[in-house]
This record gives sequence, structure tokens and C-alpha cells, in this order.
Amino acid sequence: MLQIMIKIINKIKFSKNQNRMKKVGDVQEAVNYFDSRKNKNLFFLIKNRYEWMNKFIKENDIGIEVGSGAGLSKKFITNKNLKTSDFSDGQHLDYKNIDAQNTGFNENSYDFVIAANMVHHIPYPIKFFREMHKILKKDGKLIIQEAYCSIAFQLITILMRHEGFDFTKDVWSETSSVTDDDDLWAGNIAVPHLVFDDLNIFNKHLGSYFKIEHESFSECIIFLNSGGVCSRTFYIPMNNLLLKFFLKFDNFLTKYFPKIFSMGRRLVLRKI
Repeated sequence: MLQIMIKIINKIKFSKNQNRMKKVGDVQEAVNYFDSRKNKNLFFLIKNRYEWMNKFIKENDIGIEVGSGAGLSKKFITNKNLKTSDFSDGQHLDYKNIDAQNTGFNENSYDFVIAANMVHHIPYPIKFFREMHKILKKDGKLIIQEAYCSIAFQLITILMRHEGFDFTKDVWSETSSVTDDDDLWAGNIAVPHLVFDDLNIFNKHLGSYFKIEHESFSECIIFLNSGGVCSRTFYIPMNNLLLKFFLKFDNFLTKYFPKIFSMGRRLVLRKI
């Protein structure tokens, strides 16, 4: 599906000391904070980020999550064969120090791979997609939850000075990074648009690897008022009734006005 993204500006980048988020990249703190259940808003957000994936995963499938970060997927994915991996060495991970661009996993090993809000951190997206194609079995699924750089998200990014976006990058290059090689937590939330918005370009580069089987949009208020996952900011605590109300409101906004309000994108790619 060809989408014309509404851009406030083509690119904006911030240094670490400009970031208005707190505790950025402190994964162990994020794990402890989530497990404390102090923030119901955050729990509700993460629950909705992962639970939709269950309908694309069979009970006996073998799966891996790459770029797991705090490794929260296992709390919401019902499949018991899921393992977590990350470039870090956190004790909560099943596989440590795993580069998603070159995992070292055997070919045709997995029925599904989960990539949740990590593709926009990958320096060379083309290497990542080729690696995912390699480790997936035939007809295996790459299940992606990603950022959607709507007008609202661009404004929030400019306000919070967190991660940034650059629509001028070449996501198909194997020599020019789309993020900052020296900062593992650097993000470019324009990357998913550059990969997926133009189906003709997607098919040119990845059409022999994957077919897009599902795409939908999500998250606005429940994301903005979550308080942050692996970073912290202000939020207004809500009870379950209010959270469910705003989820329905979000679903309406992101279904009919994604380019303005949506901050999340859901995709399922099937290996060809």
C-alpha cells in the first residue's frame, strides 16, 4: 500500500544531553519497574503491543524475539517455545550478545520471529531482513511492532528530543548506517516508512524474501500516557476502565486518521 507520509520536516536529530526522557536505555531498571506493577498504564500499553501477535502464532511453533530489550514479550505471548535475545547481556535473556543483523542462529530454525520496536534502531535494515529470512523456516512469520511517524509523533519527538527521524537515509544501503553506529540506543523512527510505505520499492528490495500478510496501525494516547518503556517521563495514572476507553478512542483515531495520530504500526511478513 503506497502511503504519502505527511512530514513537518525531513530530518531532525538530537544529542544525548538534549533528550528530555529519563533513564534512557537502563534495561534492568525497566525490567524491575515493570515487574513492580506500579504503572498500570505501562502494563496496559505493553499488553496491547504483544497480545495481537498471538493470533499469528501456533501453539507448537518455535520462535525467537530479536532486540528483546527488557524481554517483556514472554509475559503476553502464549506460546511457550518463545526465546528472547538481544545485543546486550541481561540476565533475563535466553540468548545474550546477539546482533539481529548477524545472529549466528542456524538457517530455517524458527516458525516465527518477533521484532518489537527495534527495527528503527537497526543500522543496516537490509542486513536485518536478510538475516530474518535466513533463520525463518519456509512460510515462517516475521512479526513486527514498530513506530509510525505520524504528525503527532513527529511533534512529540521534537518536544521530547528523543531519538529523532531522518527521511533522507537509504535503508537499502549496506555501507551507510541509518542510525548512529556509536550509540546502540539511537533511533530513526522514519525507517519503517522508508521500508514499508511504498510497496513497489519494498518488493524491489525484499519481494523475493517476504510477502506482507498483515498491516494495521495502533497507539496514540495510551502510548503518550504510558510513562515510557526503557525510558521515563511524566504520565497521568489511569484505572482499567479509563485505559479501555482510551484504547477504543485510539483504535478509532489510528484506523481513520493514521497519518495524523498513529504512533504504532503492526506488520506480519511471511517468508517466501
